Amino acid sequence: MVEHSIDLLESTALNNANRHGLNSGHGLNGHGEISGPVPSVEPLFQFFEAREALYNELHTRPFPVIETPASISQLAILHEESGQNLEFDHLSQLSHRYAVNPPAPGASCFYQNFGGFELRWERHTEFSSYTFIHKLDAPMPFGKTALSLLPPEWLKAMPGKVISCLHVELQAMPPEPQSADDLRQCFEGHRLISSSVEGGRAQLWTSYRIHSDGFGRILLQNRDLNACQTGRLVRRLLEIETYRMMVLMAFPLAKRIAPEVQGMERDLAAIIQQITDIEGLDDERRLLGELSTLAARVEQMITDTNYRFSASEAYFALVESRLDELREAGVNGLQTVGEFLSRRLVPAYRTAETVKSSLMDLSKRIERASELIRTRVNVTIESQNRYLLQSMDRRSKLQLRMQQAVEGLSVAVITYHLVGLVKHLADSAESLGWIEHAALWVGASVPVCGAVVVLGLMRLKKRISQTNEIMKEKQRSIQ
Repeated sequence: MVEHSIDLLESTALNNANRHGLNSGHGLNGHGEISGPVPSVEPLFQFFEAREALYNELHTRPFPVIETPASISQLAILHEESGQNLEFDHLSQLSHRYAVNPPAPGASCFYQNFGGFELRWERHTEFSSYTFIHKLDAPMPFGKTALSLLPPEWLKAMPGKVISCLHVELQAMPPEPQSADDLRQCFEGHRLISSSVEGGRAQLWTSYRIHSDGFGRILLQNRDLNACQTGRLVRRLLEIETYRMMVLMAFPLAKRIAPEVQGMERDLAAIIQQITDIEGLDDERRLLGELSTLAARVEQMITDTNYRFSASEAYFALVESRLDELREAGVNGLQTVGEFLSRRLVPAYRTAETVKSSLMDLSKRIERASELIRTRVNVTIESQNRYLLQSMDRRSKLQLRMQQAVEGLSVAVITYHLVGLVKHLADSAESLGWIEHAALWVGASVPVCGAVVVLGLMRLKKRISQTNEIMKEKQRSIQ
């Protein structure tokens, strides 16, 4: 009861502001905010630059205030390249035609009363919505829609492609309850879906079919909802229609790529089966190359489809949220909107979700298989490296023995030459009479020369070793 009174006061304030605000320049604007001069106050703090924009984000895209009866039509149009400028130009043409203010450049929404109808334009991430509200009391539902007041040539020139279009007829609840047979003619004979919403304060009828004019239809019978509550209910219904179509955009994509995903899964299974039959490094490299090619295909497909599948998930969550807000209850055994969408929309969404999960799972499996083959390659390379190290160790030992043999020969050769020099000296000294028995001196010099050569080589090795240690210390200090 309190909510009803508050909404009623809000509705009255908005209506009074819309009636008197045009002449006085004060009152409430389309967002429910007070317009007119506001005294400026010197700020005491240094605020974040985008604080005001972030704060006002809560007040963007407000719900419409709709009195019963009314006719509402909405078009959801997908964006195209340079679509924003085209939309501004298109809305400006309609505004100039009816002599009203056009939308501000760069605006994401535009709410304007054109006299006979109200236009609400909102630009979203992937689409723009055009909602036309016409207050009328038509004797026959959908006999005259809100679009009938729009210039046909303006409607035909709308930029972009329509993804969703819906007529909502808002009427007072009739004194006598109506059956599906009574209202089937309003929906061109289609089978009807109906539910009691908002705790039994309204009842909706629809067929979720495309009718002869290309639009869907919803008949909303209002029992005791005020204008604000009615506007929120209508907005939920319009969002459900638009978001469910955005959810379904992923379904054709999922069906199209599903066979290719299954083919890549078979290719991966065939590669994994060949892992056990690997005979050498060439087979490992070949399988690793095939896995790399398959991984590139999968990652490219994930890149091409990830946005669409992620957007579908977000839109599906919005549809579920709006359905919960309807607070539906069954009527006369008819199928409710929530039951119908659960039966038709959920399987399509699950299909897209399954394909997305299959792609992600396939990517992980390829990564695991690649890691397995790389491990085998590393083991093979390590085995080869171990064999090479063993061969190098054997060669090093052989080289050491050869070096030791060469050193022994070097000692003998150098000793031989030194002894030869001693022999020449001894012969010369014997000829001069300085010594006798030169051969004894030569024989005695042999062990002395050998000892000198050995000590010299040992000192040379030690000096080389010390030099190497000094160089290593310098390298460690630099690092």
